[in-house]
Amino acid sequence: MTWLETSTENCTVQRTLDLIGEKWSLLVLRDAMNGVRRFDDFRRHVGLSEAVLADRLRKLVAAGVLDTVPYREAGRRTRHEYRLTRKGWDLWPVMIALKQWGDRYTADAEGPPLEVRHRECGETVETVVVCSGDHEPLTPRDAYTRPGAAAHAV
Repeated sequence: MTWLETSTENCTVQRTLDLIGEKWSLLVLRDAMNGVRRFDDFRRHVGLSEAVLADRLRKLVAAGVLDTVPYREAGRRTRHEYRLTRKGWDLWPVMIALKQWGDRYTADAEGPPLEVRHRECGETVETVVVCSGDHEPLTPRDAYTRPGAAAHAV
């Protein structure tokens, strides 16, 4: 079965994009990965309306990407912080890959606005594609695609 003979109705890339592929969801995740936890901080920093933010947070919580943790400031009602779950943190390499591509192709002339560095040695963090056989980083020419166990014909 070739790629064009394979149905995309159960494509995991499509399912992932349905969940997190919208711009505001990715920006909420970016901020959550950088320590933002509270609704007002997301709204102010990401710059979106309360209704859109509430919708995105609800969707990410329902999908298990974010979890809510109650907190209460003195004299105020109980509210919730939003924290990444394991499922959410598993998107960190995706965010680093998007940042790496953006740094290369969309950064200002002076360079990228933020750097992600390794705590141990201070070097820049990068994403690379490797195989499970512990080989050197791969290029697209080093890999091929084939139908998996859940593949269906068109």
